[in-house]
Amino acid sequence: MRGGPLDVTDDGTGAAGDVLTPLQVLRSLDSGPRGLLETRAEERLARLGENVLPAWRPISWPRRFLGSLRDPFTSVLLCLGLVSALVTAWGTACVILVLVLVSCLLRSGEEHRADRSTAALRELVATTATVLRRTSADAVPRAREVPVADLVPGDVIRLGPGDLVPADVRLLRASGLTVHQSALTGESAPVPKHPVEAPEPPVSPSGPFAQPHLCFQGSSVTSGSGTAVVVATGGDTRFAAAHDGRARRRATSAFDRSVQGISWTLIRFMLLTPPLVLMANAALRGRGLETLPFAVAVAVGLTPEMLPVIVTTTLARGAARLARTSGVIVKRLPALHDLGAVDVLCLDKTGTLTEDRPVVEGSVDGTGRPDPEALRWAAVGARWTLELAELPAPDALDEAVLDAAQDDAEAGEDSSPLSEYEGVAALPFDPVRRLATAVVRRPGRPGIHTLVTKGAVEAVLDRCALEGRERERLLALAAREAERGLRLLAVARADRPARTGACTPADERGLTFLGLVTLRDLPAPSAAGALGVLAARGVAVKVLTGDHPGTASRVCHDLGLRPGDVVTADRIDGLSGEELARLAGRTTVFARCTPEHKARIVAALRAGGHTTGFLGDGVNDLPALHAADVGICPRNAVDVTREAADVVLAEKDLTAIDRAVVAGRRSSGNIATYLRVTLSSNLGNVIAMLTAGLLLPFLPMLPAQVLVQNLCFDAAQLAFAFDRPAASVLRRPTVLRPRDFLRFITGFGLLNAAADLTTFGVLALALGDPAAPDDESAFHAGWFTENLLTQALVMVLLRTGRTTAERRAGGPLRTAAAGLAAVGVLLPLTPVGPLLGMSALPPLYYLLLGTVLGLYAAGLSAARRRDDRRRDDRRPDGSERGRSGSTDSGGRPG
Repeated sequence: MRGGPLDVTDDGTGAAGDVLTPLQVLRSLDSGPRGLLETRAEERLARLGENVLPAWRPISWPRRFLGSLRDPFTSVLLCLGLVSALVTAWGTACVILVLVLVSCLLRSGEEHRADRSTAALRELVATTATVLRRTSADAVPRAREVPVADLVPGDVIRLGPGDLVPADVRLLRASGLTVHQSALTGESAPVPKHPVEAPEPPVSPSGPFAQPHLCFQGSSVTSGSGTAVVVATGGDTRFAAAHDGRARRRATSAFDRSVQGISWTLIRFMLLTPPLVLMANAALRGRGLETLPFAVAVAVGLTPEMLPVIVTTTLARGAARLARTSGVIVKRLPALHDLGAVDVLCLDKTGTLTEDRPVVEGSVDGTGRPDPEALRWAAVGARWTLELAELPAPDALDEAVLDAAQDDAEAGEDSSPLSEYEGVAALPFDPVRRLATAVVRRPGRPGIHTLVTKGAVEAVLDRCALEGRERERLLALAAREAERGLRLLAVARADRPARTGACTPADERGLTFLGLVTLRDLPAPSAAGALGVLAARGVAVKVLTGDHPGTASRVCHDLGLRPGDVVTADRIDGLSGEELARLAGRTTVFARCTPEHKARIVAALRAGGHTTGFLGDGVNDLPALHAADVGICPRNAVDVTREAADVVLAEKDLTAIDRAVVAGRRSSGNIATYLRVTLSSNLGNVIAMLTAGLLLPFLPMLPAQVLVQNLCFDAAQLAFAFDRPAASVLRRPTVLRPRDFLRFITGFGLLNAAADLTTFGVLALALGDPAAPDDESAFHAGWFTENLLTQALVMVLLRTGRTTAERRAGGPLRTAAAGLAAVGVLLPLTPVGPLLGMSALPPLYYLLLGTVLGLYAAGLSAARRRDDRRRDDRRPDGSERGRSGSTDSGGRPG
């Protein structure tokens, strides 16, 4: 431990290596079964620090600034600046340094502000732990929720299904407790845990992780419940020592892959430009290294150095607005773009398409006749599971069964009230076993314990003493009930001699089948409308559920979602990845899914080229959350799921997801528009400068002029982060495809280059002899002005929007473009102009330039309309639509 008298290590042994009992561990921590005093806990928190991993602490602004220098574009700019300094082109080197500083300052500042905003938002969904503490030595201990960061060694905590283990702990009590330790050991199967009075020293290769009485930070509770004492927090935990923050790193997101593909294509082009310029000028003009500053400036002109700033600012503003207006918290900024690109949303039906409160329809015996006995025993098991299992939240099925049993009791149909049964132990529902078991004492049966097991039909029948033919008959009965769209809960029981040992899953055998409880799901009021909106936005909904196919199909029909052929999970077990991807692409409903099936389906959809989102709230949803591009959960999800999710909703509601998708598309639309405008304009200017440089006896623009022009354009481009894109952006997933971008910027870049080269003719006509020494500075001024004016036109005319009215709506962009145009016209006329090598232009030039700009604007508009038509004829996945229309994979009209 970090100082103080706490001399117990996190493997439950003393400082001298002696194996300690639970009582000795509590005494060494100056604690007890009733927990710490509040004052003592506060003193330890101040002395030992928060329960936060060192690698997860906030990054300081200076470190973030240095980190921004590692951006690929920034690194290339620094290399170009170094080359300029080596050839004593100090003006070029200084301007490049200014560009780097401005970009890094803006980027680090925006990221620092975004991190602070995100940290504040995360406090709304901060992971908490249930801890026992006392206000005084003789006070009754009180269980309350505290932030995980406030835990200290000696705290006594409670664990339940879905909880993250918040620190390294030693178990004091447990009931059916199993935990996932994959983050620590790599084992995917849950590990059973239970308290041990006198533990043996660890001898297995897994060391302390194999010890049944120890749970470690980084693991999560799969099933059961327990009470434990905290023995290590923060940097002293095994997780901190083993992972050093690596476990928190995610795989590359869809957004990162898209931007990196575009970035590295441009960087390769940038690195090739200087040597090509040097060789061309040496061969055609006999120029040597004196053209190197110009070549460097041209390479800089290709760089979208504001990309990191625009991306960070746009996503941070979108995330803050979404949290403020809709209560949706984006924990990872790139996930906001991925939300905008989602074209497949996978979800379970319970609590999303249906209300999270099933209603009991009735109960039948093994022959299919109505029988209240199955419902009564199910209620007995439900009551004591809720009472004894220390669940973090009541199970909806248990509550529905208890409500129905209470109604029967009030109607006089139940002659044996639930209060006559005394609970002994409980094994809560486990998504792997698909069962829950309660052990009770029945009235008038001393020395006998009765096991009441309820759960999935197949799982319960597997544990009953049945002949093969009888089992098949009961399965057929269950199938007939399920075909009516009902959910089924099988109920069985068994009598056992009373014993003091804990109940384990091994006891669930030799049961007597009692009957089936049938339940129905109530569709969520907002689900049908939300499904229609998502379909209109090009998002196909896939239902991945553990329920019977008939139940899932009925819910989909009730909501207007065409289920098509429902696929059960056993069908996909033998499929390869490619076969599953094809099947998942055309299937709407998958039934009887385990957590592993859900993860496989999501991964297959991603492999098939889809950007996937997954909405879940339980421990069983964790593998699928990790497999999706965007993991989504409601705020009331279990701790481990909420920690793993990228986006947290105020409530489990599809309308909230639609609002999040809209926010993602707005942010992505601004980023995509910035890239299209900037890259096409930069490419056109570079082509024109390289061509003119080979035709003219002097450089078409001086290096300093190129860099100042680039700096002005960069400043204007900040407006993209504050633009409100047109409604047309919200109609389809926003995907940054490098191939589409390269096609766009090549076409519009050539159009821009044609306008620039036409300006060369205009300058020759207006100036008479542009090669004359007195007119060289005027030529530079003319091209400088034209470049900024065409860039301003591009910003306005290529802004995302299908109609003129939509394009005119871009207030920030129109203001920025007007400012850029004013700089282009006025700068050569100010005292700064001569310092940059520019002089005043004749009036004839402005008249001719206006004509060129008018023709250029008409050409841009025509090309844009053609590009809009081409994009409208494409599906979200990039394939061409047929003339007869299409339907999406969710079964709704496309």
